[in-house]
Amino acid sequence: MRTRKIIHFDMDAFYASVEIKDNPHLENLPVVVGGSPESRGVVCAASYTARRFGIRSAMACSRAVKLCPEAIFLRPRFDRYRETSKNIHQVFRKYTDIIEPLSLDEAWLDVTVNHIHSPSATWIAQMIKQDIKNELNLIGSAGVSYNKFLAKIASDEDKPDGLFVITPDQASEFLMELPVRKLPGVGKVTMKKLELFGIEKGKQLIAKEADFLIQHFGKFGRYLYKIIRGIDDRPVITHHESKSVGIETTFNSDLEYGEIMRQELNKLITGLDSRLKKKEKKGKTLTLKVKFADFKQITRSETNPFAYYNQTNIPDVVHKKLYEICHTQYPNQKIRLLGVSVSNFTENKKQDGKTVQLDMDYFLNKPHLLTEP
Repeated sequence: MRTRKIIHFDMDAFYASVEIKDNPHLENLPVVVGGSPESRGVVCAASYTARRFGIRSAMACSRAVKLCPEAIFLRPRFDRYRETSKNIHQVFRKYTDIIEPLSLDEAWLDVTVNHIHSPSATWIAQMIKQDIKNELNLIGSAGVSYNKFLAKIASDEDKPDGLFVITPDQASEFLMELPVRKLPGVGKVTMKKLELFGIEKGKQLIAKEADFLIQHFGKFGRYLYKIIRGIDDRPVITHHESKSVGIETTFNSDLEYGEIMRQELNKLITGLDSRLKKKEKKGKTLTLKVKFADFKQITRSETNPFAYYNQTNIPDVVHKKLYEICHTQYPNQKIRLLGVSVSNFTENKKQDGKTVQLDMDYFLNKPHLLTEP
């Protein structure tokens, strides 16, 4: 089997870098793209100068300005970032059409077979970096390896403007010393649990048997067992269907449960219904997202196997769940953000002129529903 050649390309401080490119006087200044420091917004991106002060993405802008009072805060211009992202992809397509975007500023590229017939993925990554710098005056970092997981890990090893390669011969040694907190999917909660078992680096994780990891981490344990061994057979997929459609809002001030919050939730429901119609999507799972004033976040979902969610049936479900959260599960807590989304999209089947949906997973889990009375 041919060894694949995968590049993960990640633009450095993308939003902030685009702003600096368009406004050269901002060069070497602490630039923060996000909300106003007087608002409740968060940092979307920070220039590397701003990062020296400890400012990071997803940080509250009110905290960022305390870390760096001289920071220059700019509202995001997503249309401009999308336009620039398209230009970056034009550079990618000089070398391959097998491109899987992760976001506006990062993507995987499969260059096993490429347009310039080069045997070297490292050389192609160097050329892409140079082209983007010359044509767009932007910098990015590239990771090169034989699968998507290792390429993505590699792209973060030498930022900014870096190029890091992990060959099949180097992978085992590299993974042994890799902090497990760097593994995709390992968040704070999982990391604390891993630490309880004395697992902080790859060499400690790889010493655990599959049964042990599955027992303590469920399906994620199976993932950990494979990924720390460098096993990742996922192909680079050029087109992704959206798995969910959602909308959320951060309030100008923390809200208690009441009429104002219910009105805000109704606005979200209307917006969600509009997005579902625009994308021509129908789903059977409805999710309510709540972020409290202390930034603790929870979600509550409900799946209806017999009907799609739309503006007719969404309000009853999400209002009920919000009431339960605010009155029973987390009483007297103020809320800073609400979000609603629909997922579990399925295809329709036409039968006798009517639309019929068969969710076989649902029935297989409830065999009594297939038995005639």
